[in-house]
Amino acid sequence: MSDSAPPPQVWPCLRARDARALIDFLAAAFGFEEVVCYGETAASPESPARVDHAELAWPEGGGIMLGTVRGGADDPFALGPGTFGAYVVTADPDGLCARARAAGARITVELHDTDYGSRDFAARDPEGNLWSFGTYPGASRSS
Repeated sequence: MSDSAPPPQVWPCLRARDARALIDFLAAAFGFEEVVCYGETAASPESPARVDHAELAWPEGGGIMLGTVRGGADDPFALGPGTFGAYVVTADPDGLCARARAAGARITVELHDTDYGSRDFAARDPEGNLWSFGTYPGASRSS
């Protein structure tokens, strides 16, 4: 992430059954960069590693947070794995789609041009989360 970019002020968050595997997938398939990973405990043959908190930066600005789903009534951030969806702005949707496909991402919407001038595609990660990528940066803000 560029040092001149403002720090993210909105952090989409998601939970995963296997957070370490999801972090590795998001880096390999989509180009997210792991910034921190706290509370990671070693995996056993019976279960994947637990991640309490991880931050991944999007190279073009912004980022996400994620951790292992804990479940139960004492989980203050109880989101089910695979229920997350996001639209991520990218300058190179064609290159990113090729990268994602090569890394094993399931492309759910092929590359296409929209009627509002964006070039988009969508994919699901191994946890089932839906990621849409495209060139649409959002509508201009009026002052």
